[in-house]
Amino acid sequence: MKIGFIGDVVGKPGRNMISTHLKSLRKEFDIDFVIANTENASHGFGITAKNAVELFNSGIDVMSGGNHTWDRGDIVECMNTMPILRPYNLPDLVPGRGAMVCDINGSKLGIINLMGHFTMPMCDNPFLKAKEAVNLVKEQGAEAVFIDFHAESTSEKTALFAMLKGEVSAIVGTHTHIGTDDLTVDNGTLFLCDIGLTGCRDGVIGVDKEAPIKRFLTGLNYAFDIPKHCKKIFQMVVFELQGRICTEAFKIKIYDEHEREITKARYE
Repeated sequence: MKIGFIGDVVGKPGRNMISTHLKSLRKEFDIDFVIANTENASHGFGITAKNAVELFNSGIDVMSGGNHTWDRGDIVECMNTMPILRPYNLPDLVPGRGAMVCDINGSKLGIINLMGHFTMPMCDNPFLKAKEAVNLVKEQGAEAVFIDFHAESTSEKTALFAMLKGEVSAIVGTHTHIGTDDLTVDNGTLFLCDIGLTGCRDGVIGVDKEAPIKRFLTGLNYAFDIPKHCKKIFQMVVFELQGRICTEAFKIKIYDEHEREITKARYE
């Protein structure tokens, strides 16, 4: 099976890039299933029920989240009716689920959403919870396992890969909105420290540059805004699985409407 994963979708520009490109990319690269982190999809903070439906209709199959999952209240009920994950290592009393198993053309894929500790809201140890979640989805019949690790620290993400390499199929980081260049397949496990945002590329991590600059100059809080007009980017990792093993992986970048870059993974 061939899987696509899209990183932090930021606001309407990110949603527009998905509606413009995703269905044609699914057809071109014969992608069976698409996962996307959408915790910034509604004006940069959380995702509304309306925008969730829009993104599912644009070709996304499962959504993952992170520290902004709860910024839009109406998404809570959707977690009971739509394939939307929140971090697995949040406290047990938090609504929703952090792991699921999906049947894809007769094969079972376990999908896990985790959140890091460094600079993030209160959550349980992601390393201990990762082991628990991997065992859970495997007990439910999943041979292949994908993890979206929503974390600030590159060391946390790299350490999780070192711990689970050879046990899961893919670990891709989200949250920083800045893509890294370490796309690697090692011992059959795909790793990318951060996939980077899908949305505006000429501001600061997807938002208009004025508020972040004022924050850095003064130390005061200014409200972030999503530009109505900007230069945009679409970023997706595509990987093929044979059982648990990742046999092929590459990253697609599309700038605005036409310019495209494809980067193949390094194999160790």
